[in-house]
Amino acid sequence: MMKKLFLLVFATLFATLALAQEAPDVLVRQVTDEVLEIVRKDKSIQNGDAKKAIELVDAKVIPHFNFQHMTALAVGKDWRKASPQQQQQLTAEFKTLLVRTYSNALTSYKNQKIVYKPFRMNAGDTDVLVRTEVQQPGNKPVQLDYSLEKLDAGWKVYDVNVAGISLVTNYREQFGQEVRNGGIEGLIKAITDKNKSLEGNLAKADGK
Repeated sequence: MMKKLFLLVFATLFATLALAQEAPDVLVRQVTDEVLEIVRKDKSIQNGDAKKAIELVDAKVIPHFNFQHMTALAVGKDWRKASPQQQQQLTAEFKTLLVRTYSNALTSYKNQKIVYKPFRMNAGDTDVLVRTEVQQPGNKPVQLDYSLEKLDAGWKVYDVNVAGISLVTNYREQFGQEVRNGGIEGLIKAITDKNKSLEGNLAKADGK
C-alpha cells in the first residue's frame, strides 16, 4: 500500500515538474485543454457544482500562478505598507477570491472554443505574453491573454487580460479605496468578508 502511494506521489510530482519546464505557450495550452476537457466530460460542473469546480481549479490551475506577485500588483503602492504577515494574509485571501471567480466561470462553460494565437519569444526572455481568444457561438470572440514570468520553479502566470482589461489592475482602484478607508487591515477584512459571502452563497446553492 505504501509503495503504491509513494509511486503515485512520485508520478504526480514528476508530471508537475515536467510541465513547469515547458515553454510558456505550451504550458498555457496544456493546462487549458486539460481543464476544459475535464469540464466537457463532467456534467456536475456544467450543472453548477461550484465545489467540484473549485477542486478542479485547485488541482490543475493554481500551481501555475504566482499569487504573491498578482496580489502585489493588485494592491499597488500600498503593498509596501503591509507587514510580511499582512502580505501573506492578503495573498491568501486574494487567491481564494480569484479561485472562486475562476471556478464560477468554469460552471458557465458551454462548449466555447479556445484559439491560441501565434507566440513569439526571444532566447533569454523571462517575461512573456501568451495570447488566446475565446470563441463563443452567437457572440463576439473575447481576447484572453496570460502574462507569465520565469521563476526557478518554471513559468508562472502573474496576470490575466480579459478583453484588454488586466485582472489585477482592475482590482487596484477598489483595493486602494479600502486602504484609504481602513488601512491594510481594512483591506484584508474587506476581501475576507467578500470570500465569506461567496462561501455562503455556495453553501446555499448546495443546499437546494
